[in-house]
Amino acid sequence: MSSPHRHIPPLEVRERAACMCDRGDTCSSFAPGHALHLIQARLASATPSDWVDAIVDAADARSGFLILRTLTGEAIALWNGVGAAGHVSVGAPVALHKRYHVLAVGRERFNVLRG
Repeated sequence: MSSPHRHIPPLEVRERAACMCDRGDTCSSFAPGHALHLIQARLASATPSDWVDAIVDAADARSGFLILRTLTGEAIALWNGVGAAGHVSVGAPVALHKRYHVLAVGRERFNVLRG
C-alpha cells in the first residue's frame, strides 16, 4: 500500500533576481549596461559609420557612471555595471556606438546604458 502523495506548494518569489556584477562577480546579464553580448559586439563592428568619437568628461568607478562629450559638444551620460568607468580617465578619447550602445575604450568594449 502506498502512502498519499503530499502536495508541496511552490515558493513565492519575493525579490527580483540581482545581477552578479552588483556583488563584484562576473556579470550574468546582457541587459543594457551589463555584459557585452557577442552579437552586440559583432553588430557594432559591422556598422562603422555609427561610431561617434568623444572625450571622457567625468567618470565615477564607484557608481559606474560616465559623462562623455562628443566632438560636436553633445554631452552623453552613460552607465556600465561591469567597470567601464574604472578603465577610463577624464580627458581620455573613447568611441560610442549610438545604435548598439557599445563604448570602446582602446581595445576594450563595454555594453552601456544611456542615461
